[in-house]
Amino acid sequence: MFIPVWKPGALIFTGDSHAAQGDGEINLSALETRMQEMRIQVILHKQKNFAWPIAETSTHWITLGLDKDLNVAMTSAARNAIKFLSTRAGMTELDAYALCSIAVSFRVTQVVDIVRGVHAMIPKSIFASELRRQIAVV
Repeated sequence: MFIPVWKPGALIFTGDSHAAQGDGEINLSALETRMQEMRIQVILHKQKNFAWPIAETSTHWITLGLDKDLNVAMTSAARNAIKFLSTRAGMTELDAYALCSIAVSFRVTQVVDIVRGVHAMIPKSIFASELRRQIAVV
């Protein structure tokens, strides 16, 4: 997970930690856990210049969108995916927009509280291995 930091000396708060939760948390039920049961490593990557958090797994890049309105959250997740693809993969924004409609899965992250969330799952498998290395977040 790559989280932008805008304030010098900012601290990390892990908050509401879940051991398991389905896509689209709909109420306050999840398998809650204490963070002492998990090991995290914080690495500061200077000058990455992300406007929103980006996650990377072995199979996907994940962009987010959050807003009180689920439609706005969806639009934000799509725009963040388009921006990620256009800046990282060297695509035009229109090509990235088309690719998002063709190959990116958009899932509801949460609707449990006031802020709604959508995340975009960009599959790495649709890119040649050389391009995947170029797109990599790290």
